Amino acid sequence: MANQMLMVALAWHMYDITNSAWDLGLVGLFQFVPALLMTLPGGHLADRLHRGRIFAACMLAQAALALLLVLATHDGFITRDLILMISIVLGVARAFQMPAQQALTPLLVPAQLLQPAIALSSSGMQVAIICGPALGGLLYVAGASTVYVSSLVLFLMGGTLTLLVRYRHQPSSLSANWGTLLAGVAFVWQRKLLLGATSLDLFAVLLGGATALLPIYARDILHTGPVGLGLLRSAPAVGALVMSLLLMRWPLRRHIGQRLLGTVAVFGLATVVFGLSTHFGLSLLALVITGAADNISVVTRLTLVQLETPDAMRGRVSAVNSIFVGASNQLGEFESGATAAWFGPVMSVVTGGVGTVLVAGAWMRLFPTLARRDRML
Repeated sequence: MANQMLMVALAWHMYDITNSAWDLGLVGLFQFVPALLMTLPGGHLADRLHRGRIFAACMLAQAALALLLVLATHDGFITRDLILMISIVLGVARAFQMPAQQALTPLLVPAQLLQPAIALSSSGMQVAIICGPALGGLLYVAGASTVYVSSLVLFLMGGTLTLLVRYRHQPSSLSANWGTLLAGVAFVWQRKLLLGATSLDLFAVLLGGATALLPIYARDILHTGPVGLGLLRSAPAVGALVMSLLLMRWPLRRHIGQRLLGTVAVFGLATVVFGLSTHFGLSLLALVITGAADNISVVTRLTLVQLETPDAMRGRVSAVNSIFVGASNQLGEFESGATAAWFGPVMSVVTGGVGTVLVAGAWMRLFPTLARRDRML
């Protein structure tokens, strides 16, 4: 919740300062590059140290960034460059957070319950994603510093609660060298099913993500304020929450690969509808559908990755998966901002959605092992 509130406030604050779609895209790029550079070391660390404590440390680091934003806003030295600098540090924190977070779940549940467990984890996350942007938009009306103070408190709570997670930790004696750092990359590359599943998310969301442009849609196309932006940011999470609850009750049993590819195509089509819409209600509905489709993809992909990976490798393989996810989100935000600056926001979103549909069709031919996958186990 703190993270989502922070992202809404940073995006709106940046747009208030610069009024530039390009700078909105830079916020994503400045998170992506350090995350790309540091995720493999983060995965190696997740295979050596207690994963819960790594995650808690990342929460506390983001709390420190929220405190800096509070001081900068209150004392009037918040600038475009400071927001970009904070984006860099956020990228580093997430590089260590994501591999530890993903590799932790399989240690807490048996394999046959992993898909519902990941859906349950996704449900909790989506509740926070729904509440966070909406609350962030409401609080921003009272000033950006109000959002940053709230995020600071929640980050501190999250870090403290994560320290209470217990599991039997097996210390690793892995040495830090290029061979161990790149072992996760080699593992995914040699298993085409995992390569297809992770790269599908990379290219689909890289092309189809419209999150970076939501401030432009909220203010200039749909004519809503910070509250409307919060609702738009929350809408995909609503769809994802509903879908994750359905997957908890009725997990996917058959035709896993075909359903994965089909939901990516649905994601692309819904993105096109959002890009063309000038009606706030229709835009919300389209974003809800993108969230539902994306959740099926996320739960399916994460379950396949964890089930196909031995525990000693899960941190490093999760790091590879995090690179693909980070590339699809942060680099996708930069791509959206850049193309919006060149061709306009509507053309940027629509062409991206069409590209996502084409990617789903191409992956059916390029990765037949993935397309033919019938069951999780």
